[in-house]
Amino acid sequence: MDLKPGSRWKSAVCDAQLVVVRPPKAAGELQCGGAAVLPIDDAAVPTGDISPDFSDGVAIGKRYVDEDSGLEVLGAKAGQGSLAFNGTAMTVKGAKPLPASD
Repeated sequence: MDLKPGSRWKSAVCDAQLVVVRPPKAAGELQCGGAAVLPIDDAAVPTGDISPDFSDGVAIGKRYVDEDSGLEVLGAKAGQGSLAFNGTAMTVKGAKPLPASD
């Protein structure tokens, strides 16, 4: 799985679509809903069941990160499955605080 910046992926089990913002430091597998994601141009339609452990959903416009690998992805289309990298759940990236203006 070649997770290059700007590459687009889709879930194999739900409607989620993703864009890689920052690639991981080491090779690994990006997953959504407990299944490996597919390239956006793959003709396969989402089938199968979403793993109960990975069913929190993907929100459009949110960035998801895996702190250990440095992987960062952007939700381009919402879906029911949640994201993981090599089986470890990814978290929503928090907003950076703005500097105080006095």
